[in-house]
Amino acid sequence: MKTIIMVQDMNCANCAKKIENALSDTRVDFEVNLDQKAVIVNGGADMARVARQVITEIGFTVI
Repeated sequence: MKTIIMVQDMNCANCAKKIENALSDTRVDFEVNLDQKAVIVNGGADMARVARQVITEIGFTVI
């Protein structure tokens, strides 16, 4: 199952890298797509919830 998390304020490569670095410290299988301002999570609802929480904790807005 794939979940697409839209990140409103991911505007540059540095933003994408910050999200990648934070999520790489978790067990979440993910892909960051800067052009679409999205993080694609491969896994169930638990993985998506962890990703949303981490992204929010580092200061980004999940929509």
